[in-house]
Amino acid sequence: MNIYKYFTHPEQLVGYENRFRIPDLAFSAADEGEITWKQAEPYIIKVPKWAYVYAYRILEHRWPEAEPYIMKDPWSAFGYARFILKHRWPEAEPYIMKDPWWAHQYATHILKRRWPEAEPYIMKHPWWAYQYAHDFLQRRWLEAEPYIVKDPESASWYAREVLKSRWPEAEQYIMKDPETWADYQEAFDL
Repeated sequence: MNIYKYFTHPEQLVGYENRFRIPDLAFSAADEGEITWKQAEPYIIKVPKWAYVYAYRILEHRWPEAEPYIMKDPWSAFGYARFILKHRWPEAEPYIMKDPWWAHQYATHILKRRWPEAEPYIMKHPWWAYQYAHDFLQRRWLEAEPYIVKDPESASWYAREVLKSRWPEAEQYIMKDPETWADYQEAFDL
């Protein structure tokens, strides 16, 4: 947000002359035509979100100089791989795989298959572990069950969609959420 535009004489405010050194202000100023995108580049390049959005929306192609920064943020790295590179980005994978949501999205939209290297991270998030087991393994995922079992909604969906049967070990956890427990009971005629 460019706070300077709300003042009659913003040039009198502290920091006005250096305002574009703040990446958010530089991006906003370039987006509004106050400065050129070339002038904004040195300030937005090191902020993964802005570097990715700039490459996607403005350049509409790769920005190789920004890639070392973009790859360090899972959201930005995934978007860059999917919409700019349009293929796998091995250099960014160590960063993407550590975020269960983006690891699942990367496996789904980029790899279009299992991603064994990311599984130790995915399994620790109950919902994404269930989703991964459902979407890729299409079978029980024993290593992830200690994480899935403790989240009522994930455990219920896992039982219904992956196990396709009751999951007695999970029922004590599923019961903690009345709505989820009701759905589970209905699914298995309890």
